[in-house]
Amino acid sequence: MIFSEEEVSTILVTGCKGLIGKALTKALSNAGYVVRGIDLKEDGASRGDIRSREDVDRAIDGCIGVVHLAAVSRVIDGERDPVSCWATNVEGTRNVLHSALAAPSSPWVIYASSREVYGRPSTLPVDEDAPRCPLNIYGRSKVAAEDLTSASELRTAILRFSNVYGCTRDHADRVVPAFARQAAEGRTLRVDGSDHTFDFTHVEDTVRGILAVIKRLERGERLPPLHLLTGTATSLGQLASMAVEIAKSTSSIVEAPPRSYDVEMFYGDASRAAKLLDWRAEVTIDAGLSRLIRDFQAESSLLEVV
Repeated sequence: MIFSEEEVSTILVTGCKGLIGKALTKALSNAGYVVRGIDLKEDGASRGDIRSREDVDRAIDGCIGVVHLAAVSRVIDGERDPVSCWATNVEGTRNVLHSALAAPSSPWVIYASSREVYGRPSTLPVDEDAPRCPLNIYGRSKVAAEDLTSASELRTAILRFSNVYGCTRDHADRVVPAFARQAAEGRTLRVDGSDHTFDFTHVEDTVRGILAVIKRLERGERLPPLHLLTGTATSLGQLASMAVEIAKSTSSIVEAPPRSYDVEMFYGDASRAAKLLDWRAEVTIDAGLSRLIRDFQAESSLLEVV
């Protein structure tokens, strides 16, 4: 690995090639930070595995902070391979925390968690003090990693995200990019549980929130767990219909039964982030979905020209 000499302003982003990681890396660079990345997907300088303590030690050396995004990040992947999910999300997080604690630079750590820690909430909207009762392997791994983060002697912040979207290069079967692509291409939209309702957050808003948290940690502030979400509920049926309408598509919508390990309903209370960070989501689901559909349509047009 080749590291910058400007160590004083270097931030490590784990999972730097994921949806949030790419957008955050760009935003941090634009803000004047030196960004160091570690990700399984990347060959070259930022290649690394958080399950390897040696890799994490090398990556974290000299950093002032860590934004820990790397994870098995989908519920279905946790169900398919729970051993890998736990090794990455829990033991990988343990490595990040231990490496940070051992580092002479004493970096702060932001841990990226998920709405899945709540499982099936008893009241809506869900605030950050609601009971954590995860329904699936992924959610349980996030609870365990949160507990490790909270118990560490580091300056930390736990951020809980909800259905982040906003890029055509995201996992193709995640619901927002899947519906956007299918509507843009005139293909059938399959809705697994049309009444299932969630809080969809654009990646630009997520990144703005992370930057706001970094500023607080740099000032030495201590923060409680925080939601970075919209506080707006949208059902999968509504999302599918919205995608077809925005795309002016001939796509049909087919309903299918939901999966047993999926949470049926979630939208969060965003007031804590508004109070402590002066942060609010700005991109509505219809605006964000419109952008994504236009991006898919533009890509499709380019392919047709080629």
